[in-house]
Amino acid sequence: METYKADEQRYDVMAYERCGRSGVLLPKVSLGLWHNFGGVDAYARSREIIRYAFDHGVTHLDLANNYGPPYGSAEETLGRVMDDDLRPYRDELFISTKAGYDMWPGPYGNWGSRKYLTASLDQSLKRMHLDYVDLFYSHRYDPETPLEETLQALVDVVRQGKALYVGISRWPLEATRTAISYLRQHDVPLLIYQGRLNMLDREPQDTGILQLCHQEGVGFISFSPLAQGLLTDRYLNGIPDDSRMAKGKFLKSDMLTPELLAQLQTWNAEAQAEGRTLAEHALRWTLRQQGVTSVLVGASSTGQLAKNLLCVSV
Repeated sequence: METYKADEQRYDVMAYERCGRSGVLLPKVSLGLWHNFGGVDAYARSREIIRYAFDHGVTHLDLANNYGPPYGSAEETLGRVMDDDLRPYRDELFISTKAGYDMWPGPYGNWGSRKYLTASLDQSLKRMHLDYVDLFYSHRYDPETPLEETLQALVDVVRQGKALYVGISRWPLEATRTAISYLRQHDVPLLIYQGRLNMLDREPQDTGILQLCHQEGVGFISFSPLAQGLLTDRYLNGIPDDSRMAKGKFLKSDMLTPELLAQLQTWNAEAQAEGRTLAEHALRWTLRQQGVTSVLVGASSTGQLAKNLLCVSV
């Protein structure tokens, strides 16, 4: 097997943005491994996409404990790619994982307890063949566990050297305010908030999350910036048989109302007038919002990833 050598021009083709008030620069487009990198997916293709991303300056790879399927297998895929290709470049990568959703049976495999977060990160490090992650998230707000327990667990994994930075995902406004204060007081400032922000879903703006993060020097990264494919040319002429909406798992067919289709077609016309695709138009919109550091894109092929990278102007 040939030895992988990263493209020497990889940092000439990507733009980077400072993450809040920190020393961290993140690529404007980051790679999410939610879909297409599990044990059910062809390893050769997953490996090709990750290598292509790094060759184009995408230094941030985003995972979670239960990405797959099956659970844990996206992290195992990354572990294989680290061993096969990326080990010499570990210090050039910014790798994140999360815990908060269902991972294993019983009362300690879900939500936000110290026991779950700590055990989950230990398992993730083993699967990814890493000594530490750059960023560890609480994947969701837990209304039952005291916030101090969840937040102190985040502080402690940094002090134990298992993570360099911590983040939260999809926490409500007041809990986020508490997290920012608590973590700052314990000398482990909140690096980043991960939420869904796109042209169709502006909840982080509507609820004040994005404004709070910007004011407090916390970065923001958007997952699902293309609304799981709605903000691409995929659905402009109806529902393709092989699409996520046709399969009905993450997008339901009744979402594509005549009103939504008309809106998508209007945005597509605006994009075409600028010489861009709807996806590029949508990604650029999210990146232009005040306080946004990066967008997380998925990819089922290098060609798809290449199209998404067009939104970055160097």
